[in-house]
Amino acid sequence: MASTQMGRAPRRQRLNVAYGSWDLIWSHVHRVLVVNLGMAVANLPLLAALQLTHQPWRHPLVFGVLLLVLPGPSVAAAYAYLDASSADADGDTQAPVRLFALAYRRLYRRAVAVSAPFVLLVIAAVADVVTLRTSALGAAVVPTAVVVAVVAAAAWPVALAHVAGGGAVERRLFLLAPYAAVRHALLTLMNLVLAVVSLLLVNQAPLMGLAVLPGCALFVVWRNCRVMLSLADRPRPAGPAVREGMRGES
Repeated sequence: MASTQMGRAPRRQRLNVAYGSWDLIWSHVHRVLVVNLGMAVANLPLLAALQLTHQPWRHPLVFGVLLLVLPGPSVAAAYAYLDASSADADGDTQAPVRLFALAYRRLYRRAVAVSAPFVLLVIAAVADVVTLRTSALGAAVVPTAVVVAVVAAAAWPVALAHVAGGGAVERRLFLLAPYAAVRHALLTLMNLVLAVVSLLLVNQAPLMGLAVLPGCALFVVWRNCRVMLSLADRPRPAGPAVREGMRGES
């Protein structure tokens, strides 16, 4: 009996995953692949220009125009697609690929209008840092320019999330987005780290990076931006003096 047990091969443990779990995993993979494809196609001129030159700062006009008209609408369309696919996650259907194209066309003008101030602020701040870093004014101007560039870069995806969610383009948005980015510093730091790491990895391995990273990073950034906007729009509770005044008026 003992010899029979010793000679018997050990059983292999199989990974049993329920059908619903596989369906959930595939829905996430499908979502990421659609976002990656849409981002790559929408930003193809920018990617091609980056491949043609190793010093894009020598062509500020070309890359400035490309940055103004391409990344913003594609990010807004990705947010809208992620929102639609999340709404369909409870059902048996997946958000079709055409929703990305439809969202891109629908949000293009509003996304460009929202992106322009933040992108121009980042470009102007970076230009000031590069120009004045060795001058006498550098010690006073460079730190301020760096802060402006970081806040503008952090507020840009927050503003796009507002537009992708159906919000209007208004003056209040250009104050709300920086306020939300500064108020929720941890979420902002997470977004910036994800963006920097994704750009570095895409630069090292463009095909593999573009096939995997944009959708995963944008999903996290989109979630963070929604939380930041919801908390920024939430009214603050009235203080004791305000409550007493309201009771007196009543």
